[in-house]
Amino acid sequence: MNTPLLYLGEEDGNRIFVKREDLYPLSLGGNKARIAEAWFREIDAGDWSCVVTCGGVGSNLCRVTANLAAARGMGCLLLMHTGRQRDSLNRRLASLSGARILYCPPERLGQTIEDRLAELRDAGERPFFIPGGGRGVPGFQAYAECYREIRADEQSAAVAFDYLFVPSGTGTTQAGLVCGRLRAEDPCRIVGVSVARSRKRGRPVILDNVRQYFARENLPLSEADLENAVVFEDAWTGGGYGLGDYSDTLREVWNRYGLPLDNTYTGKAFYGMRQYLKEHAIRGKTVLFINTGGLPLLFDDLLLREQHEGGERA
Repeated sequence: MNTPLLYLGEEDGNRIFVKREDLYPLSLGGNKARIAEAWFREIDAGDWSCVVTCGGVGSNLCRVTANLAAARGMGCLLLMHTGRQRDSLNRRLASLSGARILYCPPERLGQTIEDRLAELRDAGERPFFIPGGGRGVPGFQAYAECYREIRADEQSAAVAFDYLFVPSGTGTTQAGLVCGRLRAEDPCRIVGVSVARSRKRGRPVILDNVRQYFARENLPLSEADLENAVVFEDAWTGGGYGLGDYSDTLREVWNRYGLPLDNTYTGKAFYGMRQYLKEHAIRGKTVLFINTGGLPLLFDDLLLREQHEGGERA
């Protein structure tokens, strides 16, 4: 399912376009909808009785997985680590889809996943596990295919993108785009703007993701080309996942373009894109921003701000 391409206009001498993945027509959209749909193609091809995945309480993937499982009449178990966030609209939507939700500390997540999968198997279930963030070849494939869609967008709009910016968390989306770019042998520069991880931690994950995809597809991969293709910028994480205040960017982009961004992923990455272009003195280029969506997170931001402002007035 294709998503729209929107031309925002010129900023600091560059032409800025947005790929509206937030309008992906499934389960409130976003990159995790495209990724989850790819995983469910594997689920549909097998003999599974339930699906299990994990994430924070604000996880977009958990929301979409619960929704797609409900549509199939499958059981769904979500293992959520609470971290700093205690509730979210994504969690409530997952509950609306009938998912069973268990909570655990982040440091216990790996063992909890193993324990719960074993319990399900012992009970006669056939659980399918989707790794956090949708990381795995189906997830990478989803955005390799999206890159082909972007090339079609270029032809329709009669443009060629010099730079592509994408929020980068677990690295699934960025890795998939890099896979698509390498397969197409395009010169476009893909820049992942980290929403949490340091470059030292995040970039090797993306490199491994791309290697995994090319190995699964039995395709040759030049390590030199791979190293050159993976750009992972960690200068604008705001101190970690869900941290930092990008409300000025959210407000300005909403009022100027009518484009919804959230503080956790897209607002942070849009701010990072602007900073990257300025700091590298990039002008006269055609730039694409991937709005990966997660619309419920924007409403979480608005509710928290309203509560905070209400508390201050009191």
